[in-house]
Amino acid sequence: MGEGSATPAQALNLRADAVQTSAGGPPPLRLAGVGKEYRLYDSPRARLKSLLTGRALHRSHWALQGVSLQLERGQCLGVVGHNGAGKSTLLKLITGTVQPTQGQIERRGRITAILELGAGFHPDFTGRQNLYFGGSLIGIEHEQMAALEAEVLAFAEIGEAIDRPVKTYSSGMVVRLAFALVTAVEPDLLIIDEALAVGDGYFQKKCIDRLVEYTAAGGTLLLCSHAMYYVSAFCKQALWLRNGEVAALGDAAAVVRRYEDYLTAKSETQAGSGADAVTDAPGPARLTHAAVAGDAQLAPGGTLAFDIAWEADSPEIDLHLGVGINRNDGVEVCSFSTLHDGQPAFRGRRAYQVTLELPRLEIVKGSFTLYFFLLDGHGLHIYDRRIVPDAFAFAMTSG
Repeated sequence: MGEGSATPAQALNLRADAVQTSAGGPPPLRLAGVGKEYRLYDSPRARLKSLLTGRALHRSHWALQGVSLQLERGQCLGVVGHNGAGKSTLLKLITGTVQPTQGQIERRGRITAILELGAGFHPDFTGRQNLYFGGSLIGIEHEQMAALEAEVLAFAEIGEAIDRPVKTYSSGMVVRLAFALVTAVEPDLLIIDEALAVGDGYFQKKCIDRLVEYTAAGGTLLLCSHAMYYVSAFCKQALWLRNGEVAALGDAAAVVRRYEDYLTAKSETQAGSGADAVTDAPGPARLTHAAVAGDAQLAPGGTLAFDIAWEADSPEIDLHLGVGINRNDGVEVCSFSTLHDGQPAFRGRRAYQVTLELPRLEIVKGSFTLYFFLLDGHGLHIYDRRIVPDAFAFAMTSG
C-alpha cells in the first residue's frame, strides 16, 4: 500500500467512536487527538544553550500523534504494533506517567497497570512491604491493603519469598505479585502490557481466568501484546499503532488480520522456511503427536486427515483442540476449533488420540503449514502448540 493511498483505518471505515459496548455508565477513558513529542538535542551543551537563549536547537520526534479512542465499561481493547510503534508511550500517557504534548485525556475511576516488570516495587523492600508501598501508589489505604493481603498472597503463590527482598525474585515471581496486587483492587480500568508473556503456563492460565472474571463483571481491560492469539480471542476491539499513528482501529479480528498481513509483507525470510516441526515448552497439558494422516500429496476435492494425540497431568483439566491452515507464504486459509464448533471440552482422561477429517477439501495448488493448538476451557489460554511447516501439498491434476 502506497503512502498516498487510504490508510487501513479508512479502508475498514473504522472510527474511534465505533469502539463501544452497552455496559452503561460513563466511559473510564477517552482520548481526543493525543500526541507526544520528544525534543532531541545533539548534546547536553545544546540543551543548555537552548534554555539560555530560547532558540530552538532540537529535533522533534513524535512518539505518538493523533490518537483518538473511547473505552466503555466492560470492553476489552487490544493494542498491537511492532517495537517502537508507540504502544508504551500510549500506555504511559493513559496512566499519567507522562503528559501529552497535544490533545486531551479523560479518565474516570481507578486505573491500575502493569507496564514494566517491577515498576512500583522497591527492590530492597520485601514482597509484603511492597504490597503496601505499591498499593499506596495506586490509592489503596493501609487498612484496605491489610484486608486484601491474604487474597493477594493466595493468588500470587510465592510462599515464604513474600518476606524476602524483591531484588532476589525471579521475573516470574515479580509478575505474580504485581498481577495479584493490581487485579485484587477491582479497578475501573486495568492495563496489562505483555505481563502474560512472563512466567509459567500454570500462572498464565490463572491470570487469564481472573481477566475473564474481571471483564464479565464489567471491568474494562486494555491489553497490549505481541501475542496475536490473545488479542483475537480475548478482545472484541483492537488498535494497531504504526510509527506513532493509528493504522487501524475497530473489530479485533479485522485489525489483527491486517496487522499480520503487514508483518508478512515486511518479512523476506518467513516464507518457505522448511524448518522441522516446532513446539513450545509444555504446560500441564501437551501435544504428543500432530501430523497429516496418510499421503501428504493431495488432489483438490480429496480428504485431508490429521492424527492428533495429547496428554494432561490431570483428568479434571478442560481442553479444546484448535487447528489452523496457512499457505507457506503466510496467507491464512482457514482455522477451526472444538470450542467454536460448539463441541464440549475434552475432560475426564489423561490421554487422548483423535483423527480429524476434512472431506472434499477444495484448495488451490501449493504447500501448506499446519498449526495445532491445545486450549483451555475458555479457548483463550494456549497450553501447547505445534507448528508443522510443509505439512502437506495440493497438486492440480491434469484433465
